[in-house]
Amino acid sequence: MTVFETIAVAFAMFSALPVPQPVWNAKNMRFALCAFPLIGLIIGVLCAVWSSVCVFFGFPDILRGAGYCLIPILVTGGIHLDGYADTSDALSSYASQEKRHEILRDPHCGAFAVIRLLVYGIADFALCVTLIPSRRTLLCLGCSFVLSRVLSALALTVLPLAKNTGLAHTFASSADKRHVRMILIIYLAAVCAVLLFVGSLTGLLMLMTSALVCWRYRTVAVKTFGGVSGDLAGWFLQKAEIWMLTGLVLMQFVEKMI
Repeated sequence: MTVFETIAVAFAMFSALPVPQPVWNAKNMRFALCAFPLIGLIIGVLCAVWSSVCVFFGFPDILRGAGYCLIPILVTGGIHLDGYADTSDALSSYASQEKRHEILRDPHCGAFAVIRLLVYGIADFALCVTLIPSRRTLLCLGCSFVLSRVLSALALTVLPLAKNTGLAHTFASSADKRHVRMILIIYLAAVCAVLLFVGSLTGLLMLMTSALVCWRYRTVAVKTFGGVSGDLAGWFLQKAEIWMLTGLVLMQFVEKMI
């Protein structure tokens, strides 16, 4: 029963999917971060299903690509894009650390957030439309949604927190960090193995880009904000996914040329 409650807690917080709403307690929060990557798995499965539907009905590439863009937003309710927007505003302010935290807490959307969201949306849509669907490609794409969430959850167990309140603090402080970290490392090894086995050089490039984004995340979080927060976690997740998608599309062009 606790396992299902743990999954429900993660899905209720990090997705818009209809799930039971259990009362949060020490038991079901202990391993909630381990259930976070399962949302990425569902996104990957839905993208594969949508691709099959498009092939079956002969839908145009632009409609298929739009589905790839919308599915993650519909499943998550846009929670990570919200963090991406807030962090973009804070980073673009070039203000003090204290002021940047105020911007993160501000419910209003600034000009830089709007600009970055538009740029992100256009880039994501263009890459998704360009993506050539195949079993290999869709498996790599699905792995990217899982990997971004594994790394995001893992960061919460390793990096310092920016504040003693908020979503990130709630999940990080409630987690059994030692055992959660071990489980997430197993997840990480499994996803890396699948990407390298199925994707070969494509998988390697996706892993390299995710590692670079992860390094950038640590640098920005610690030096600029004094630690990680829920908004920063969303910013990282969106950056990791867009750059892994870029690597996936880029390798398709390279393979065509070869």
